[in-house]
Amino acid sequence: MINNILLKNLFLSTSSINILKTEKDKKKRSKIKSAIAGKIILFILLMFFCVSVSIGYGYIGITTAIPVLCCLVISLMEFIFTIFKTNGYLFAFKDYDMLMSLPFSVKDVVSSKFLYMYIENLPWTISISIAMEIGYGLFAKPAFYIYIIWFVLSLFIPLIPMVLASVIGTIIAAAGAKSKYKNVVQIFFTMGIIFLCVGMRFFIEGIFRDDKVEQTLNQLSDITNNIKTVYIPAKIFENAVVKFSFVDILLFILSSIVVFELAFTIISHFYRRINSRLMTTSASRKFEMKNQKSHGVVNSIAFKELKRFTGSVNYFVNAGMGQIILLVISVVVLFLDMDKILYVITNGAPVSKQMLLPAVPMVVYWLLSMMATTAVSVSLEGKNYWIIQSLPVEKKDFCNGKMLFNLWITVPFSVLGNLSLGFACGGSLLDVLLCVITGIIQCCFCTVWGMVCGLNFLKLDWQNEMEVIKQGTGTVVYLLPNMFISMGLTVLCVVLGLKFSFSAIVLITAAVYLLGAIVSYIVVMKKAENL
Repeated sequence: MINNILLKNLFLSTSSINILKTEKDKKKRSKIKSAIAGKIILFILLMFFCVSVSIGYGYIGITTAIPVLCCLVISLMEFIFTIFKTNGYLFAFKDYDMLMSLPFSVKDVVSSKFLYMYIENLPWTISISIAMEIGYGLFAKPAFYIYIIWFVLSLFIPLIPMVLASVIGTIIAAAGAKSKYKNVVQIFFTMGIIFLCVGMRFFIEGIFRDDKVEQTLNQLSDITNNIKTVYIPAKIFENAVVKFSFVDILLFILSSIVVFELAFTIISHFYRRINSRLMTTSASRKFEMKNQKSHGVVNSIAFKELKRFTGSVNYFVNAGMGQIILLVISVVVLFLDMDKILYVITNGAPVSKQMLLPAVPMVVYWLLSMMATTAVSVSLEGKNYWIIQSLPVEKKDFCNGKMLFNLWITVPFSVLGNLSLGFACGGSLLDVLLCVITGIIQCCFCTVWGMVCGLNFLKLDWQNEMEVIKQGTGTVVYLLPNMFISMGLTVLCVVLGLKFSFSAIVLITAAVYLLGAIVSYIVVMKKAENL
């Protein structure tokens, strides 16, 4: 009953549907409806992809592997989603003091936060489950009750991977809490897990890569069987669905519940201690008063955003991941041959470094523009936004300061990436210089485009910063068009490079992004007047 109360309050304060019921402002209602429509489209695309994959499994004769695949996809997705959210949802969240002062046990608070994450991710789980179930049904043609069992058990699939991710997140938080530089420690561990997941992608592709189709199809079945022996829940789920094993059905449900109860009983024992250390700050004993430096208004706002950026693990990891990856790539290409790297990335496709040269600015930009800080920075002011409004600062300067910070963390990496990749692809000094200039223009575009999205979809009434950083409408509206257009232009640049000169392609690319940046900046300045 207590968890129901906490869960209800969490959803009442964050649910878009609840806001839609009570909100009378037509603009806000239309924004919420657009966000819901966008999510529905994503769910449809995800279901289409999963149905296609499961049908492919059926055609090549490994229909019984579809339930295992369903379990693995859901488990991996939930694990990754939770590992990103643990620090913001379970630890150091905004209303920690208020919740802990209420007459609820620590376990009730922790489990309610976990169940909130579970329910938030449930639409993704259901979409994958139903899609895979359709594909399985087309080939296996099971009894009607198997569909019901599949659907019910799929609701329990996320529990174990989410609990595992929460435990890892707790360990990271505990390790960071003991250190004076707790944010650095947490960022280091989180980045390490992310790079491990990225590395696993190339490892798995290396297993599947083969010139012979028959051998590859045989490997599919072998790999699935090997994974079942490592990840036992996938094997239990397969037996419950394919063999209709009543014992496995009960075992799957009970094991998920037992793991959940056991993990959060242990976590709740250390919960207060970890949060107390995470939410306290340490001061140096060797403090020395020095002359204070003065900065302009725009620089001061940008510096304030830098403090927020480095002070938030979630903000840093999500907005700085592209820069870190680009830095690693820029160093790697100095020691490895670019043609060999392309062979691995493209699965042996006949793509040479000379072909990639016209697309170098696009590759660099794709990494740097994964998330612009400007898409979330204004919303992250939250309930303190009134302070900004009360200061004698023009709103245009406020927006310019936010945009300046994004340029601080993108332009240097863009220059480094274009220089490194440009020379690695065999470009001349003039070619590389054009890439650098184009990259700087692209950084300006992603900065102002992010600000357009951030101002149009302001969300100041958040309880957890992850609601803005990962789930905010501004983030989604910025990310999706930018990502798909960037991917399309990257391929287009490679194709056009076979027929046209490098200079023409890069200059046209620069002109397109410059025009977009100018138009977006004009929109931002108009929006700033009404802030």
